[in-house]
This record gives sequence, structure tokens and C-alpha cells, in this order.
Amino acid sequence: MKYYKQLLVAALVAGLVGFSACASAGDSGYYPHDGYDYARVVSATPVYTDVQVQTPRTQCWDEQVAYRQPASPAGAVIGGLIGAAVGNKLGKNRHRGHGYRHRHDRGASTVAGAAVGALVGHQISSANAPTHYVTEQRCQVVEEVTTRRELIGYDVRYRYNGREYLTRTDRHPGDRIRVRVDVTPAW
Repeated sequence: MKYYKQLLVAALVAGLVGFSACASAGDSGYYPHDGYDYARVVSATPVYTDVQVQTPRTQCWDEQVAYRQPASPAGAVIGGLIGAAVGNKLGKNRHRGHGYRHRHDRGASTVAGAAVGALVGHQISSANAPTHYVTEQRCQVVEEVTTRRELIGYDVRYRYNGREYLTRTDRHPGDRIRVRVDVTPAW
């Protein structure tokens, strides 16, 4: 019986020592030999950020464009002839009886009348030129801005030795996360 008592006491002491080691080892039940252990993940919440992306895009549309046919040179010629005749007549009437000066001024009046007549004839011819409309495609490059959500990590809540902690990770940790354990003696 004495032998059984010793055996029972030894088993009881070994059980208490094992239970004490498990209780101090954290949720994993493993006491870290290399300074690392695993903690149970309570939650892992994804964290996003919005990123603006600029993309060049060609934007095209149809536009009605008016084209006027070029003015006929006949309008300028006819206007010039009429202007020259009017200028000549005005120069003749204005300087009647002044001799030599009469011919010089009359020639200047004729040239001035021809120039003014040609200009007026061209303007009239241009204003009466037929107009036709054409549909043309116009294009321009525009910057299109879009917003895209990007995953930047996870806010992870985990529990170790009855306490809850929070950290951010680059990827989802799964059901457990590796933690560094530092044990120092308490004096």
C-alpha cells in the first residue's frame, strides 16, 4: 500500500506540473522553445484604400462644318472694271482744264477706282458663293479618372494567454497567427 501511495503522489505531482506548464504555454498548449508560439485569431477585417487612376482616352464626335466655295475671280474683275470706269470719270470731271496735272490725277483716280471696285466685287462674289455642309469627325485625348479599391492588409484581432491583441498584416492569417513570446523572470 505504501508503494501505491508513493505512486499516487508521484502521479499527482506530475499532473500538477503538466497542468502548470500547459496553463503558462498560452492557447496553443505549447511552451515556446524558440521564442515563438501561435495565438488564436478572433477576427480578420480587410482594410482597403481608394486609388485614383488616370487613363488617357480618345474621345471622338461628329461635327457639321460649313465650307464656302471660293469666290469667282469674275466678281473682282468686273468690280475692278466698273471701279476703274467710275474713277476715270470722277478724275476727268474733277480736274477739267488743269493741263498736265489733269492727266496724272486722272490716272490715279482710275487706279484707285479699279482697286476699290475689285475689292467690292470680290466681297459681293464671296458673300454670294454657295455654302455646303460636311460632317467631319473630330477627336481629342482626355484623361479619364477612375477610382479603384485596393486591399492594403487585414486588421487582425487575436487572443493569447487570455488577453486580446490587435495587429495589421499583409495577408489573411487564417485561424491562428504566429506570435513572438518573451518570458522574463519576475523578481
